[in-house]
Amino acid sequence: MSEQLKDSKLKKLPISIVIITRNVDSNIKECLESVSWADEIVIVDNHSTDKTLEIAKHYNSTIYHDTWDKEGSIRNRAYARAKNQWVLTLDPDERVSAKLYSQIKEFLDNGTEFAAYSVAMKSIFGSNYWIRYGGWYPASRVKIFKKDKFKYEDAEIHPRAFLAKGEKEGRLSGEIIHYCYSDFANLVNKMNVQSTLEAQKWLRDKRKMSLNLALIRYFSRFFKMYVQKQGFKDGLIGFMMAWQWATYQLLSYVKYWQLKKMEEASK
Repeated sequence: MSEQLKDSKLKKLPISIVIITRNVDSNIKECLESVSWADEIVIVDNHSTDKTLEIAKHYNSTIYHDTWDKEGSIRNRAYARAKNQWVLTLDPDERVSAKLYSQIKEFLDNGTEFAAYSVAMKSIFGSNYWIRYGGWYPASRVKIFKKDKFKYEDAEIHPRAFLAKGEKEGRLSGEIIHYCYSDFANLVNKMNVQSTLEAQKWLRDKRKMSLNLALIRYFSRFFKMYVQKQGFKDGLIGFMMAWQWATYQLLSYVKYWQLKKMEEASK
């Protein structure tokens, strides 16, 4: 089998694939093809106006509609719609590898002591550049779990994941292939959107933030990714990955500062 699965004749597995979508017609087909072996695909769509849902209908998907409010909230609502005990959560720019399919099949066939699994993430810049350094690989995340044993924090962005008390988490070496940024413009656009949500989360949580702390994070994160974790080995792309991770902290702070000033002025 090739690295990315596209074979619809593979054994159907009792796991629900859950994908939250909004105007992702350039990505969704490849994502769905990589999980055609699952016996349920759940699409939760946030008011797409392109061909996303038209494409999804060709892959025997069950489609629901919801409005994005907070990342943690909409994800928890989406997972609750799954019919299977086991859920694999994917973003539209992610694909399941052949090795990961085999490992999922193994624990579903033979049972497991774990209630969740973190999965190695193979991040791709553009169409084919694998980001190997700077902490980008394997950068494992919890992507597979029993839906009644797992939930996300109710947060705007980057919610923390919680596993039920006493449950154990395993780790799989099979990869999810993540096409994280199509180009540098896409990188900057995503950072702009996500830093706004981060600032809103800080304001809601009454987080104590300062310019000094933001600057410390800016320099320390760049140094950690680019130097300590050898992001420089990825050349210009490695530099930009470290730059955006550092700048995200500073940009989130200035937006938080502005929101706080607006809140104080409205009182």
